[in-house]
Amino acid sequence: MAIEVRIPTILRTYTGGEKSVEGAGGTLSALIDDLEGNHPGIKDRLVEDKSGEIDLRRFVNVYINDEDVRFIGGLEAPLSDGDQVVVLPAVAGGC
Repeated sequence: MAIEVRIPTILRTYTGGEKSVEGAGGTLSALIDDLEGNHPGIKDRLVEDKSGEIDLRRFVNVYINDEDVRFIGGLEAPLSDGDQVVVLPAVAGGC
């Protein structure tokens, strides 16, 4: 199962500078575990352990085929061959 994962610039140090990598998994959680196996350290930037419960970091947005994963199952959101996952860091600012 090949899933394209688009990596933001700030996380490309974990992917050797690649802006897009392939991963595998039936859920977003499994895909993140697969990415960690090939790109050590990236998982800690995407998820956090909150009192024994693993969840996406607050300031990381993840989309599966343009759908925000927080509305389609979070880490248990299903994935299929050919899906595209986009990781976007949240941006804040202003004056």
